[in-house]
Amino acid sequence: MFNPFQRYNNSITRNPISVFAINITKEEETLKKEEPQFEKTFNFKSYMLQKGNSVNQALDLAIPIKEPRQIHEAMRYSLLAGGKRVRPILCIAACELVGGDEVTVMPAACAVEMIHTMSLIHDDLPCMDNDDLRRGKPTNHKVFGESVAVLAGDALLAFAFEHMSTSTNGVLVSPMRIVRAVKELAKAIGTEGLVAGQVVDIRSTGVADVGLEQLEYIHLHKTAVLLEGSVVMGAIFGGASDDQVEKLRKFARCIGLLFQVVDDILDVTKSSQELGKTAGKDLFTDKTTYPKLMGIEKSREFAERLNREAKDSLSGFDPHKAAPLVSLANYIAYRQN
Repeated sequence: MFNPFQRYNNSITRNPISVFAINITKEEETLKKEEPQFEKTFNFKSYMLQKGNSVNQALDLAIPIKEPRQIHEAMRYSLLAGGKRVRPILCIAACELVGGDEVTVMPAACAVEMIHTMSLIHDDLPCMDNDDLRRGKPTNHKVFGESVAVLAGDALLAFAFEHMSTSTNGVLVSPMRIVRAVKELAKAIGTEGLVAGQVVDIRSTGVADVGLEQLEYIHLHKTAVLLEGSVVMGAIFGGASDDQVEKLRKFARCIGLLFQVVDDILDVTKSSQELGKTAGKDLFTDKTTYPKLMGIEKSREFAERLNREAKDSLSGFDPHKAAPLVSLANYIAYRQN
């Protein structure tokens, strides 16, 4: 019999995470820790705006319009279409937490966003999720056609690695750390990461007996792994120790799964206008989601637990430097789109 409290080892990292402990007791509810005083004084909105602007400027400069003009226009259309820039900001925040700086890690942060954008372009294609709307705008294939959309995603994937490896200051970051980061990102999006999650997700759509364990596998690979890669790469570029990297890996896996649980909840509680993408898509395509298996309230309780586990993983770091990551975890937990 399936045990909802079992720990499930996935193929991404060696550290398991308790993702099925969904029955939160009244005692746990009453013993919720208060956020540290520093986090109450940290201006998260200002931080996100500043870092987001820096990322947007860097992305704009990274891919100018040149020949062949259409492919670069298609790449820029999706890459610069807005979005929260959560992944590159996580990359920067992790780097700064361990002593690095924004300038040093920006090429890696941009690479993460290029790959995330590639995944969105491909996800939206008719052969995948067949979506017409992304970030409040027509999807890439609706504007440029399916063939160019596929190629735009391919180009972003290739250029992400080129940009990170050639634009990073080799004086500030050793070649060994750059290679380590390249390996981390490549693994995150390959057959042990994003691609694995996407394949299992496609195979599971419309299947009646998909359980929590399989759903967790999908989301740890399809969604959480790129957030994990973002944080871990930031830590690597910042000069983190192996112990610090693994603590931040656990933090990232928690918020990665948290991101998907919240996404599933929003899909059934918000409108397309509020989300900037097609609402109710998972229900229409008969996808297995956390609300479908656990119900809305249990899904929300699960999200709360993941948020607490994520922030617990940051113990031992300078609390003031950790404030951006704590706030980002809360932002992911309580976002409305």
